[in-house]
Amino acid sequence: MLGTTTTAHGRRVAFREALASGRLLQFPGAFNALSAMLVADQGFDGAYVSGAVLSAELGLPDVGLTTATEVAARAATIARQTDLPTLVDADTGWGGPACVARTVQSFEDAGVSGLHLEDQVDPKRCGHLAGKELVSTEDMCTRIRAAVRGRRDDALVLCARTDARAVEGLDAAVARARSYVDAGADMVFVEALTSESEYAAFRDALDVPLLANMTEFGRSPLLTADTLARLGMNVVIYPVTLLRLAMGAAEAGLAEIRRTGTQSGVVDRMQTRARLYELLGYDEYAAFDARLAGYQEEDPA
Repeated sequence: MLGTTTTAHGRRVAFREALASGRLLQFPGAFNALSAMLVADQGFDGAYVSGAVLSAELGLPDVGLTTATEVAARAATIARQTDLPTLVDADTGWGGPACVARTVQSFEDAGVSGLHLEDQVDPKRCGHLAGKELVSTEDMCTRIRAAVRGRRDDALVLCARTDARAVEGLDAAVARARSYVDAGADMVFVEALTSESEYAAFRDALDVPLLANMTEFGRSPLLTADTLARLGMNVVIYPVTLLRLAMGAAEAGLAEIRRTGTQSGVVDRMQTRARLYELLGYDEYAAFDARLAGYQEEDPA
């Protein structure tokens, strides 16, 4: 009830311990607090806040149009709702070194457990689109060092994302990742790998936790959790999956209403009121405050 029962620091420590466990952690993308509650209810290891999802929710393409304030605000609503660690897409950090440090502190205040910074130029674009441009390795290392200096809680996980595979090739991406680790990154996210052998190459080259991105309709094959674990990945994100599922269902439902004049034909595809109330914990609130008792619906549907 009322969201998380743990502190932000405690969730960060738990995230680091889970990363060190050697098992694969699954982080679906949560697009709001309610979807984060569903992620927790289904037994996942954490929630991911995707920049692409937040952009889409604002009706914008994923080309660097969101602000640090917008992302931190949404991350806060998600991070405070469950006991799961929350990992956030911090894009390029929204500016120079001082801006990056401030971004890190804003996200710390939001209660997240980790964030990733990427090596694209600002404004960035979706990692699975053509036309990406990268900053130099040294400029990205400056971003990472700024993030480390800005971090006040050493338990916060700082992840470096590289988009170099699609721009400069695999060897260059590996070299960049090594430099980012030397600059202080705790974890590496290699975007848009194209085969199992490429994941294996990164595992052979680095001794820090690695993150795999299993986004649909992108450059990377959709590998199973078992395969990713065998390849030595530590975290897998499914960044846009829930939003795509929800929007697909919403579009089909609206088309049905427009066509037939009623939603009766799609009611069986909906989450029931009873299930929503269960997920929200109505009974827990009623038990906490007797004045809230008696909310029960007359129709259990």
